[in-house]
Amino acid sequence: MATKQSTSAQKEKLSYHVAAFSEKVRVMNQTGSKRLSLSSEEAQSLQADIFSLLAKIAELSSNSTTPEVIEVKMDGGRF
Repeated sequence: MATKQSTSAQKEKLSYHVAAFSEKVRVMNQTGSKRLSLSSEEAQSLQADIFSLLAKIAELSSNSTTPEVIEVKMDGGRF
């Protein structure tokens, strides 16, 4: 049951068109179909959502340009 809950939680975070595409792929896999077709409107909307998600990723990546510095000091003790 946890899988269904996490799947629905993931779908809530996805854009509508990405989630709709994901559902079409799921149905295609369940039915054993070898084809998936999208209307031009669906394809354009999916493309726009993908572009928007990629832009958000690029923005988040550019915001975290400060490298994390880890300082390690070692003492050999008394030899």
